[in-house]
Amino acid sequence: MSALATWCFRHRFLVIGMWAAVLVALAVPYASHSAAYSDALSLPGAESSKAQARLEATEPKQSGDSDQIVVHVRGDGSIRDAAVRSRVIPMLHRVAKLPAVASVTSMYGPAGEAQVSEDGKTSYATVTFDSRADRIPVAAVTRVIDTAQAARDKTLQVELGGEAIGIVAQGKAKSTEAIGLVAAGIILFVAFGSLLGMALPLLVAVAALGAGLITVGLASHVITVGSDDPTVAALIGLGVGIDYALFIVTRYRTGLQSGLAPEPAAVRALDTSGRAVLFAGLTVVTALLGLLVLRIGPASSMGISAATAVLFTVIAAVTLLPALLGIFGNKLLSRRQRRAMANREPGTAHPTLNNHGQGKRMSKGRWAVRVERHKTLFTVVALLAVTVLSLPTLSMRLGTLDAGNDPKGTTTRAAYDLLAQGFGAGSNGPLVLVAQQAAPSDASALEKLVATVRSTRGVASATARPVTAAKGLSIIDVVPTSAPQDKATSTLISHLRKDVVPAAEQGSSLTVHVGGRTAASADLADVLASKLPLFLGVIVALGCLLLMVAFRSIVVPLTAAVMNLLASAGSFGVVVAVFQWGWGCELLGLGKAGPVAAELPVIMLAILFGLSMDYQVFLVSRIHEEWEHTRDSHRAIRIGQAETGRLINAAALIMICVFTAFVFGGQRVIAEYGVGLAAAVTIDAFILRTVLVPALMHLLGRANWWLPAWLERILPRVSIEGSPSRRPVRAGSMSTSPVPGGPAAAEWTAARHRDLATTAVRPAVASAQPEPAMQHRAALSGPQPPQTSTLRTPKSVLAAYVWWFFLGVFGIHHLYLGRKNWGLLYLFTLGICGLGWLVDGVTLPCQVRSANARLALCEAETSAEWTRAGRAGTMPR
Repeated sequence: MSALATWCFRHRFLVIGMWAAVLVALAVPYASHSAAYSDALSLPGAESSKAQARLEATEPKQSGDSDQIVVHVRGDGSIRDAAVRSRVIPMLHRVAKLPAVASVTSMYGPAGEAQVSEDGKTSYATVTFDSRADRIPVAAVTRVIDTAQAARDKTLQVELGGEAIGIVAQGKAKSTEAIGLVAAGIILFVAFGSLLGMALPLLVAVAALGAGLITVGLASHVITVGSDDPTVAALIGLGVGIDYALFIVTRYRTGLQSGLAPEPAAVRALDTSGRAVLFAGLTVVTALLGLLVLRIGPASSMGISAATAVLFTVIAAVTLLPALLGIFGNKLLSRRQRRAMANREPGTAHPTLNNHGQGKRMSKGRWAVRVERHKTLFTVVALLAVTVLSLPTLSMRLGTLDAGNDPKGTTTRAAYDLLAQGFGAGSNGPLVLVAQQAAPSDASALEKLVATVRSTRGVASATARPVTAAKGLSIIDVVPTSAPQDKATSTLISHLRKDVVPAAEQGSSLTVHVGGRTAASADLADVLASKLPLFLGVIVALGCLLLMVAFRSIVVPLTAAVMNLLASAGSFGVVVAVFQWGWGCELLGLGKAGPVAAELPVIMLAILFGLSMDYQVFLVSRIHEEWEHTRDSHRAIRIGQAETGRLINAAALIMICVFTAFVFGGQRVIAEYGVGLAAAVTIDAFILRTVLVPALMHLLGRANWWLPAWLERILPRVSIEGSPSRRPVRAGSMSTSPVPGGPAAAEWTAARHRDLATTAVRPAVASAQPEPAMQHRAALSGPQPPQTSTLRTPKSVLAAYVWWFFLGVFGIHHLYLGRKNWGLLYLFTLGICGLGWLVDGVTLPCQVRSANARLALCEAETSAEWTRAGRAGTMPR
């Protein structure tokens, strides 16, 4: 990272020009072709998908989206009045002639009596489009809405409902990203006290988000991307983008205040916090791409979109940000801080570094001291709070929202309510039974099926459309007595599929599939619910593995996994209380209570896994760093919490503001994500990372860093903070590393505690810009031991392991998808590489352990020599 940071800093204008060129290169084709978002529901093998495929293959015109024009007469009139007919009939003729409209079934037609309510005040006409809702041009649907609503007057209410109408209505939702940006800017200004310090993270996040969203829009021409996916990607990308830039800028400002010149400070910031950002960001990307294993279209497209946005934020943080640091230099400090630096005498350390970080750090560490003293009480209180927030999760019901959840005042909500009042709640989501007859004798079986369905409990009506003589296809429209999102409707769908339809098919060649939008929504909820445990296990195992490699511990990853589950359960509880129980849902303008969006749990788990990993990495990496050099567990936890607490809290406040801003956009699904993520970040940052994690670590003590010897040998070594440990610790051992003795040793140890995070810079850079604090310590303590950061650690076998792993994953994945040739190619490549690396894969770990042992022995001898020199007060040779 130091080489990349140095190059970007020194070639700052070139880097900025490259980013500008990339944005222009992406924006030009996007302006020409725009985006091609599609909400097509892909559920391979589901019953509803089979019904839709049969319709599209046999009766393409019947497979198009069907929406409703609902007409309601106010006052004492009737839909059959001549004055009403004279306004409605010409309007329906004009709608029938519009582009993309295949047909209009009027309530005044031969079979239109069923489309008029019993009181004669409400009726509906069915508009059948020539394709599915996600493929109909927005302009064509808008013309249908405008033409129909032109017939309104004081006595006649005209509203429209249906999937295509709903897509257009949702597309008019207002954008609220600016609200989140303004709130984040205020928090950054309070934290930094500098306009440039405030603007820089926002600038980097916006540039990365722009590139990511344009890329998602262009990708929609190649893969299926849902209309909600860019908004969710903006939600995630904006939050993590600002946070990642905040972490690096904070480290850069600390370097400036400690006496470093801008370039070494930038290099140090990227080589420490930049590594943590890279690790955390790639973890988020990996978790989001894990949604692909579900093989569910909406979840996969949302995972790809969000991962693209996060990936661009990581790239911007490690390339564009150091270039901007090179332009602004010391101006990122406030005027007061720059005056304090100018008035400070050479060789004087920054106040926060004196006396082991006393002073300002003490004020920040008061809470950490309280947590340490009352660790048991804080653990119980935090667990109780999270448990209370998680209780509503036990009653969570998944489903797909319908127009009944739209905000009041929208035409889709008005049409939904009118149909429910005039024809029953089930009229808003009829089921479609697609029956294929293979022989003339199947006609009697079809008649029995229709009669059985009509008499089935929960069915309001069942009407068979005319049979297509040539192809033997019949469509049965079934209207339930319950609303589309009600649990009773899902129960009815299961009953028809498991009991009614198989009984009708028995003894005949009749084939029947239960489909329709309502059935497809139920299928989506069932599939996601069935795959949720598998997905949860995969991401928890992945998180444990990554943290185990990073922190050389078993307890820390397991604790992090439990924290992730607690944050997820608490956030799901808040979502259930607000949207399913309706606590404040109407006040937010998000419609009435209803089920939780079916795809929300898996997608939120992927997002929360990554966000929780961010905070866990930034907190525990600082604790682990202190532990490696003091072997005092309580001191390490206390210092780590004190030095990262404010930064994590500021980052959490920014994310909360960004996520909450999306609640006011008018889209219920996006609002569910906004509320859930804001609640999760609040729980994670202010309850788990601030209270529960440090309290538990205090209770566990030295056991936090236990790792079996056999696991220590096979795990690759990865340095998140860029500072190699002084020597590898023997697995399972709690012994401390040898340190120098005497006064010189005490001052040396103190210097390492204060400046460990700053020793990862390359020796050339560090020697070119010595810190005043380091000069001061050198004058006080006499002979100083050599910096261990100059020792080079041998390369691990991580690259080979990762290469093998991904080749195997790609091969198995392609075989799973049925792409046999590609799968065999990947596995064949894996085998060829394995033959070449077989010997190296066995010997390289031994070589790494041997080289590390030699380094440890060399460092121990050096430490012993400096110990003797410190006691004798002489300079070693």
